[in-house]
Amino acid sequence: MAITITDECINCGACEPECPNNAIYEGGVEWRMADGTGLSGDVTTPMNNALNADEEQDAVSMDFFYIVTDKCTECKGFHDEPQCAAVCPVDCCVDDPDHRETDEFLLEKKDFMHV
Repeated sequence: MAITITDECINCGACEPECPNNAIYEGGVEWRMADGTGLSGDVTTPMNNALNADEEQDAVSMDFFYIVTDKCTECKGFHDEPQCAAVCPVDCCVDDPDHRETDEFLLEKKDFMHV
């Protein structure tokens, strides 16, 4: 499953630099699939979302840091545990019950982004 940031986030920013997929953004900041990945141009993500990797997408949250589900791999293939959760001082980086994914699928997402 992907990780999500709850509304208990204190906007400390500790999580953002820890993400190997550049999947974490500050509230209100637009995101791009190309950020921190090897992607560019038109892509269809493993989650079946078609978009242009270079185009800015709307912020998922305006109020606090957020994780882009299409880019989150729970750090599979990089670390033994999600780094955002490991450094979060208020434990607000948690499993996202709306996005259950197998280890194999998370590794597929990683391989897709880091060609």
